[in-house]
Formats: sequence, C-alpha cells, structure tokens
Amino acid sequence: MPQKRWEADPSSSLARRWGKSAHELSLTSEDDSCPDIWELDNGDIAVIGRDLTDSYRSRLPAGVTVDTDERLVIIPRATIVAAKLNIPDE
Repeated sequence: MPQKRWEADPSSSLARRWGKSAHELSLTSEDDSCPDIWELDNGDIAVIGRDLTDSYRSRLPAGVTVDTDERLVIIPRATIVAAKLNIPDE
C-alpha cells in the first residue's frame, strides 16, 4: 500500500518554541527577528530562517530536491543546538 504524501496543515498554530529565542542566543538585532524553531499544535515543526533555496538549488546532493512549493531554509547551528533538549528521540 503506498504511503500517503505528507502535507503541511496551514491551520496549525505555533504551540511552543524549541530551544531559545534568537534574542537569547544573541543571533538577532533588537527587533527580535528570526531564526527560530517551533513545534506546531499538530506536532509538525516550523523553522524560521533565511530562504536560500535559489543559492543551493544547483548544488544539491544526488537524491535531494526542493519542490516548487518548498524552500530550503538556513538557521544558525546555535539555534538547533539550543533546541536539542526539546527534540524527542522518536
């Protein structure tokens, strides 16, 4: 039986931040802009970062694609490291 393709649910809400805010990590100016990682109320994850899709599209490794409705988002290492404690093992 084929797997159902995952689709993002646009009605989901931001439920809780994973890790620390960009301000707490000194990764932003005083306007509290990105980067950030959030768990949505349906369990999916939202990542706020810089859209570098066009910069990476021509040099993606074999087997990696970014579909027309997807974006490749870059976040600082410190953002994901700070979120480590909030990321479940399963």
